[in-house]
Amino acid sequence: MVGFGVVAQSFADIITEEAKKLERDYGLRPKIVGVVDSKGAAAAPEGLDVSKALQAKRSKGTLEQLGQGIYSEGRNALDVIREVECEVVVESTPTELSKGEPGLSHVRAAIREGRHVVCVNKGPLAVAMPALMELAHHNKVMFKFSGTVGGGTPVLDFAKKCLEGSKIKTISGILNGTSNYILSRMAAEGVAMKDALAEAQKLGYAEADPTYDVGGFDTACKLVITSNYVLGTQLSIKDVDTRGIADVSVADIERARAKDRVVKLIGKVDKDATVSPQEITTTHPLNVSGTFNAISFDTYPAGEITLVGKGAGGKETASAVLRDLIEIRRTFAR
Repeated sequence: MVGFGVVAQSFADIITEEAKKLERDYGLRPKIVGVVDSKGAAAAPEGLDVSKALQAKRSKGTLEQLGQGIYSEGRNALDVIREVECEVVVESTPTELSKGEPGLSHVRAAIREGRHVVCVNKGPLAVAMPALMELAHHNKVMFKFSGTVGGGTPVLDFAKKCLEGSKIKTISGILNGTSNYILSRMAAEGVAMKDALAEAQKLGYAEADPTYDVGGFDTACKLVITSNYVLGTQLSIKDVDTRGIADVSVADIERARAKDRVVKLIGKVDKDATVSPQEITTTHPLNVSGTFNAISFDTYPAGEITLVGKGAGGKETASAVLRDLIEIRRTFAR
């Protein structure tokens, strides 16, 4: 596991708490043999004591308490990926969009070593998704990333598997819970943008630096991933015309309300890929409030189909990691 933040810790909680169920229902007995965070790495071929690792990280912010022979201060992820024998690498370091690093290097190294990869870091996919898919195919490993779009809501698998036989003409959606929360608060209470943002930060919905969310870049990332995976496009984040919500005012919200409409940050792929604030009717299926996400697939012959769910959260995104792991196990069991 590369990165041991909220999502990775939530995943570790789940596989500990649900161990009997996972083995009974899926024949899955995941063993964590290595964990890397920003300060060092812990590794044990026979498997780490996950409960002790979680306790150490949550109490001290480091895995140092696991002791010599297991923990190495300053040991980096690339060394661990190459040297520790494993079948799957879970990459959950923070998203970086200019070069996708260090996550991109982690994913490439894991694939080249013949490891399957479960990635919840959007950066590598936003920058180099087609190349990574090709690399995984060449190395005969699975590259899964359900948690990058929709959190625990199975957006990608829904479109890929449940809409088989239908032609998807366009994809549009509200893909960032932070921006949607801000716009919802502005509409419901007439709160100014800066006050709604401060509230979102206080509640933990927005980062101290909210640029990715408010600037529309997180939505653009998810649009790239969805379009490439579902439609087979070859987009990177540079191909998306992106405009965030920073300039949306209470007056804009009020003008929309007078027409029985609401302002939402919508990512859309048809001929082009765009992210921008748009007015939609109050009865539109994408009109969801709070931190919810919604994504619509305009299909032939089934028509418009919309999926709504929580778009973020540690447990929710960790459930997507588990879903990917189960699919990898099932595929190779066959």
